[in-house]
Amino acid sequence: MAQFTVRDLEDDVKARLKRRAALHDCSMEEEVRQILRNAVREQNQPATRLGSRIAARFAVAGLTADLPELRGQRPRPAEFGK
Repeated sequence: MAQFTVRDLEDDVKARLKRRAALHDCSMEEEVRQILRNAVREQNQPATRLGSRIAARFAVAGLTADLPELRGQRPRPAEFGK
């Protein structure tokens, strides 16, 4: 296992790490390991595109219709029933 030292860490950052570790019922050292693991894991995954995130959010609400692709089109005002 690798080890490294973090120098010049601000006191308030250390205090917040300590509180966060207490909330997760673990040591501050374990909390830092988890933060680092999550940070690296997120970097390796491609960013979810906005349209995919919107579709995922509304999928639980029952949205099943395909939405038109709007890339490259000029914005236009919404048309409500007349």
